[in-house]
Amino acid sequence: MSVYKNNNLVKLCIMGDGGVGKTAVTIQFISNHFVHYYDPTIEDSYRKQCVIDDQVYMLDVLDTAGQDELTAMRDQWIRSCEGFILVYSVTSRSSFDQIAFFKEQIYRVLDSEDVPIMMIGNKSDLENERQVTYQEGKDLARCFGMSFMEVSAKNRSNIEEVFNETVRCVKRREELQNKDKPKDRNDIKKKNSIIKKLNQKVNNTKNSICKMM
Repeated sequence: MSVYKNNNLVKLCIMGDGGVGKTAVTIQFISNHFVHYYDPTIEDSYRKQCVIDDQVYMLDVLDTAGQDELTAMRDQWIRSCEGFILVYSVTSRSSFDQIAFFKEQIYRVLDSEDVPIMMIGNKSDLENERQVTYQEGKDLARCFGMSFMEVSAKNRSNIEEVFNETVRCVKRREELQNKDKPKDRNDIKKKNSIIKKLNQKVNNTKNSICKMM
């Protein structure tokens, strides 16, 4: 019987413009199967147990809609997940341009820019139809502070790697957050004292600037 701890349950959300292959990427990862037809998704949830870096994880993968008329549902999807995979198609410049929109929506809903996000360019097998270069994708991801890969849902290129790396990003963030948490009341008091002193310095600086004006 497979055993995994509650903290090894990782909830991931797949987001991107309509028709970029979010469902194809998800089903290829879950079932080793390529979906040839396009059927607009509203919301589908999948679960898969996998081993990443010798650790057993249970992944909950939420495949979301890309259609504009369903954007109101995205806030709820975003709040329910820990890590995000933003998908564009290398054959669609407009879907690439939409990545910034999805990123900003995640930041807004979670009220944070410290979010584990993987950006992927799907359909890398359609080289003759390419509208977005690999370097453009890499540069945008670096600008946004995201990890990046090009993938092909059709031939399964980099599919496993995308999900594995996204889980690693989630876990690294958790480790950093736990490391920064105060361990006891004395630590909390010390941290509060430091924050209070910093706030006093900021206020004093502001007052000095106001007097000079």
